[in-house]
Amino acid sequence: MKTKLGLLYGGKSAEHEVSMQTALAVIKALDLAKFDIYPIYITKDGSWINGPKLTGPAENVEALTFSPEKSSSPLALQAHSTDENSESTGYDVIFPLLHGPNGEDGTVQGMLELLNLPYVGNGVLASSAGMDKVIMKNIFAQAGLPQVKYTWFIRSEWEKNTESAIKKVSVELGYPCFVKPANLGSSVGISKCNDADELEKAVAEAFQFDRKVIIEEGVVAREIEFGILGNDEPSCSVAGEIIPKKDFAFYDYSAKYVDGNSAMVIPAEITESEYAALSEMAIAAFKSLDCSGLVRADFFLTNEGQIYINEVNTMPGFTPFSMFPLLWKHTGVDYPALIETLVKLALERHQEKQQIKYTV
Repeated sequence: MKTKLGLLYGGKSAEHEVSMQTALAVIKALDLAKFDIYPIYITKDGSWINGPKLTGPAENVEALTFSPEKSSSPLALQAHSTDENSESTGYDVIFPLLHGPNGEDGTVQGMLELLNLPYVGNGVLASSAGMDKVIMKNIFAQAGLPQVKYTWFIRSEWEKNTESAIKKVSVELGYPCFVKPANLGSSVGISKCNDADELEKAVAEAFQFDRKVIIEEGVVAREIEFGILGNDEPSCSVAGEIIPKKDFAFYDYSAKYVDGNSAMVIPAEITESEYAALSEMAIAAFKSLDCSGLVRADFFLTNEGQIYINEVNTMPGFTPFSMFPLLWKHTGVDYPALIETLVKLALERHQEKQQIKYTV
């Protein structure tokens, strides 16, 4: 019996296009002998459009966009009819292929919980905490995970006290430092700052994408990443490394998706003891946020051997050429098998939740 899989993609987010590419890749990898695939497109303005059941792989992202006349309520996920015979399908599991706010941040996950639908990936708490870099770092600090120094501001606070805020950054963090929107991924809105003038411009840029920004101390370090897979007993992939090709560059949005000014090295050249320490911290970070399904954990490793956790991504880039799937490919789990594993983990977690009592 086939699994009826609803794919959620697009979304009201600056990472809309990244999500579209992810959906295209996943659809091409799914085995139609095992899955009935139902595309659910969320437009940039937040409209939900249910597409017809797929009979084959989509050729391009344009084939995954549908007419606004077919828009429906998200509540239609629970009892849904899309195929040519108007058969009531109902989904066995939902795969949210959404990046950034309004998708990766716990909002969609909360709706799926209310509908009691199984879904791939992290739950409400892990998704929301993992999306907000400030909250995430505060939880990591409570868990005793080492991090670079950081501070944060909301827009009104920064605008009312710009001069004192800049002084605070200069004294507590120094330069270079990195400015990021607190709630965004794919390195959107991130800037490296070497002085106060660059800091002020970078903060203005970051505030275009969020009402809160985080500013982090710059360190000279390698960027090491791990894929984590599982629910209560997660496992780690081999390590990967991001190497910017430009001098003094960093892994920003353009380096990831536009100009290719970065390289991924898998497996990373690290010692056995470094792997043991990093993977242990990756699992600890996963558990501290109560994650499930999948996470990519990112670290800094200095020349002196100091390890800092940078962040986790609760819905990492998921095309076959993204770091997370490549890490698992080198660990022995290819892309189609990775997708099927995530679906199984989603169903396993949902079944476990059904044991919870809601009456006294």
